[in-house]
Parts: sequence; C-alpha cells; structure tokens
Amino acid sequence: MAALICGSFAFDTIMNFEGRFADQILPDQLHILNVSFLVPGLRRDFGGCAGNIAYSLKALGGAPLPMATVGTDGADYLQRLRTLGISTEFVKQVEGTYTAQAMIMTDRDNNQITAFHPGAMMQAHVTRIEARSDIKLGIISPDGRDAMLQHAEQFKAAGIPFVFDPGQGLPMFDGNELTAFIDKATWVTVNDYEGKMLNERTGLTSAEISRRTKGLVVTLGHEGCEVWVDGEKTHVPPVQAKEVVDPTGCGDAWRGALLHGLEQGWSLAKCAELGNKVGAIKIASRGPQNWSL
Repeated sequence: MAALICGSFAFDTIMNFEGRFADQILPDQLHILNVSFLVPGLRRDFGGCAGNIAYSLKALGGAPLPMATVGTDGADYLQRLRTLGISTEFVKQVEGTYTAQAMIMTDRDNNQITAFHPGAMMQAHVTRIEARSDIKLGIISPDGRDAMLQHAEQFKAAGIPFVFDPGQGLPMFDGNELTAFIDKATWVTVNDYEGKMLNERTGLTSAEISRRTKGLVVTLGHEGCEVWVDGEKTHVPPVQAKEVVDPTGCGDAWRGALLHGLEQGWSLAKCAELGNKVGAIKIASRGPQNWSL
C-alpha cells in the first residue's frame, strides 16, 4: 500500500549558533531589530517536508509516493530519491526556478529561526491527485498555497483518506479555509504552537476538531504528544533521546511514523508512540535525512 505525500522538497542550509537567541534579541527593541549571529557550523542537506516524511516512511518499510516540485537545480535530489528506492513518479521539475531553499539557524536551546524561499514549490499545484488502487492514504504537508487547497479537494474527491499537516504553511489560511481543510481531512496533526493558532483561527477547540475527524495529534517536542479522539485527550509520553544534536526534521520523521502506523491500521495513540521513538532517533543525528533505524 502506497502513501501519497504532498509537500515541499528543499535544500536546507543549516547553521549552528552557539549562544541563545534570547540573549541577543532585546524585546523592547524589536521595532528596530538589527542583529547578526556568528554561526561556526554550516552544512547543506536534502530537506523539505515531503522529502523528509518520505525518507522516514521508507526507513520504516513503507512505500512513499512524494508529490512535489523541484527546480533546475534538483537533479541531485532526484538521484538521491532513486538511490533510496523512493519513487519520483509524482516529482516534477520546473524550468527557470530554483528548488525551494530553507536557511535554518539553531541556537544552543534548539530554538530555530528559518528563512524560506519557495521557488519551484509554488508550482506544486500543477500535479493532480487521482484515485488509484495502490494509493490508500495521503498527507498534505506544507506546500504552495494553491497546491494545499487543490490537493485537499482532490484527496476528498478521490476518496483517499488523508492527514492535514499545515505546519509552517498554516498562517497562509484564514479560519474558514482551515475549517474546510479539517472537514475534508481524516486526521489532523500540528505542533503545540500551530495547534493554538489553529484553535484561534477556526474557533474550534482541540476536542471539537477531533470530533470532526478521526483524530487530532498535537506534538509537544520533548514532552511527547496529545492524542485527541472523539473529544477525549490521551497523553503519549516522550521517548528519551540518547543525544540531542539537531531538531531539524524531527516533526517530519514523526509524521512518517504516523503514516506507517495508519497504514497498519493502528490506533492513533500507538502511531504516536512510534512517532515519539522515531523522533528521538532523528534528533540524535544532524540534518533531516541522515538518521537510520
């Protein structure tokens, strides 16, 4: 059974700041913010939500079908996917654009500041979702605005159950649009910050969202996650990481585990347990796609 993974492919430039952002940013001077951070550590990784989720699902033995766009600089990414045994059937190369680029700076407390250039991602809506016998499940992760809207409609029309994972794309949508996503989706997953924003914009509580779907998961980082089903909350405890090295891509690794569990027909709480284990493994490695089970 294959899982269709809609979202971004990106090259991540990851920088490590050895101090704390909180010590460098003066709250009462934000209106004239002008700061510079010395980042001794820098590297470039394969990333993007669709790429990271596909990597995680493949590591767990699944059959990911990423649906994304890359630019004229995307040949290396396509070759990497093929080397990993991940299908590129739904990956389109858009001429005259760059593959999306994320510049991520992490401080010593694992707080992150990210600048993101969407590039080819803004053309992700050119690929349509159609019903197909081997596609039983899907996810909408952060992508171009038009792609997220259209792919939700297409998943619904094709009768393919899907996870709505708005991530950092959530601010692009107003309350009515987010409510429409929820009503089309089968499951919803957000982190704690995104969850509060989703509640505020839709006017729906987490309990209410869980009643309109088959369940909502709110990830809480090192505190584990909340699983909401039929209005009832269950706390799934965290898994202690052997080492905390780099949080980049932890949420995507978690979502790959979620898809794997849903493919097996597991309960949402059991899926979350696996997600917490995979997230703890990922955080001990640098970069979003350099960990292994």
